[in-house]
Amino acid sequence: MTSSCEARPPSILPGRARPAVALVPLSAIGRARPHVLRRDAAPPAAGPLADRLGRPLTDLRISVTDRCNFRCNYCMPKEVFDKDHPYLPHAAMLSFEEIARLARLFALQGVRKIRLTGGEPLLRRGLERLVAPLAGLRTLDGAPLDLGLTTNGSLLAHKARALKDAGLRRVTVSLDALDDTVFRRMNDVDFPVARVLAGIDAAMKAGFERIKVNMVVKRGTNDQEILPLARHFRGTGVVLRFIEYMDVGATNGWRMDEVLPSSDVLARVSRAFPLVPLEATAPGETAQRWAYADGAGEIGVIGSVTRAFCGECSRARLSTDGRLFLCLFANGGHDLKALLRECPDQAGDDLLRGRLAEIWRQRADRYSELRALGGPLPAGTARRVEMSYIGG
Repeated sequence: MTSSCEARPPSILPGRARPAVALVPLSAIGRARPHVLRRDAAPPAAGPLADRLGRPLTDLRISVTDRCNFRCNYCMPKEVFDKDHPYLPHAAMLSFEEIARLARLFALQGVRKIRLTGGEPLLRRGLERLVAPLAGLRTLDGAPLDLGLTTNGSLLAHKARALKDAGLRRVTVSLDALDDTVFRRMNDVDFPVARVLAGIDAAMKAGFERIKVNMVVKRGTNDQEILPLARHFRGTGVVLRFIEYMDVGATNGWRMDEVLPSSDVLARVSRAFPLVPLEATAPGETAQRWAYADGAGEIGVIGSVTRAFCGECSRARLSTDGRLFLCLFANGGHDLKALLRECPDQAGDDLLRGRLAEIWRQRADRYSELRALGGPLPAGTARRVEMSYIGG
């Protein structure tokens, strides 16, 4: 007889039909069929995991909400994510206690870095109550986890101090333009850039270890903002990173001719401010780092389209409803919530660690590399998950 804690694939809930748009609500995204793990199975030993391509699991991105108060057209376009969009009900979301439990188990299997994402994570009420237990976790060698947050900055001025006091170490703010007109047009909710800049200032005053600003560059939309942003953050200690416009999800109308290659971004910046290359800070780092030759700080470029980095990808993503996605371009996630809620005891922890190990050891995802090679893409990628469901 199988245990009540045996891992079972849950049913797929129907999504709301949307004419003319290939949006798949989070509740309807495919669920990868898990291995059946019995309660009496021996848990894996604590320690690092490696996938089928030899890549370790070191980074975990946790989406705490599928909601956002911006409607950026490259992520959550207004015509798709409208007032009738079916967001997750509260009961379907992982609680803070469940997230902390999973994070502890991931740390036992080698995770060293956790980033809280959304949607917009600061829309999740009382987020600092989650930060505190996560800040208390330790890596396998006893060091604190590298705990960060990615936000659009709209609520950061009000939350920066509480998050820092709770133990958050790093903050990354998405900011796609310094010009207010361009910024309001891109966020599509008429939100002023001054309030995001105020949030960055508040984070600096709160004393975070490292603050980054991410700019998604779309040719013909905001590429004229590259140098203004570089000038603004030079000498401030804030690291500005330029990200190529990606073909994530199925609703952002991505076109290759709107991608400005990271090499072109570097050329524009270096003509104004000479740059020198820097070494990566850690294996698998997505950004190429460059320092201003005059010592005024550094920038990064993330060539997610023209310079695929799948070969060193060490990231997993946990969705708001407790599914583990192995790639930003995945079309299905592995359900952890059912087992998490059925088995709250130590035996459940052992089963969960067994599930994590089996999932990661079978991973072979490398969508961006396959796309760059021009060969066939994995089946089902047309229904891949939206970025707003699992974070960037």
